[in-house]
Amino acid sequence: MKITIQDIAPGEEEEIIIRCRELDETTLRIVNELKVGRGKFTVTQNDRIRQVGAEEIYYIEAVDNRVWLYLQKEMFETKKKLYEIEEEYANTDFFRASKSVILNLSKVKHFAPEFGGRFEATMMNGEKVLISRAYVPLLKKRLGM
Repeated sequence: MKITIQDIAPGEEEEIIIRCRELDETTLRIVNELKVGRGKFTVTQNDRIRQVGAEEIYYIEAVDNRVWLYLQKEMFETKKKLYEIEEEYANTDFFRASKSVILNLSKVKHFAPEFGGRFEATMMNGEKVLISRAYVPLLKKRLGM
């Protein structure tokens, strides 16, 4: 694989061109990681609005028709629906772990099997998130197990 980086003049738009024989899973993952790196969520907390980078998110949870983003030490509400986030961040480190949770796999410290075929993900901030047994086979495939 050859990588070429070119300087551009001030005012020119940055551009990434990928030339490949076929669009395989690895290439799709690279493209989506580039998108996520610049992905932002508009969130609210105590009537304040701000933006949070997708790379800061540990996991996303839907509770009582509200969607919450969990960061290292904070949580924020977003107006996006869980299925919209799942679609937008398909083929990235975001992984649907249950009907109500999406995990950022890059923020998982380790996984452990649980009773009933479920898994538990321990996040880098110490929080624990359950992975439904329906999603465990997808997780194993994703991890190459």
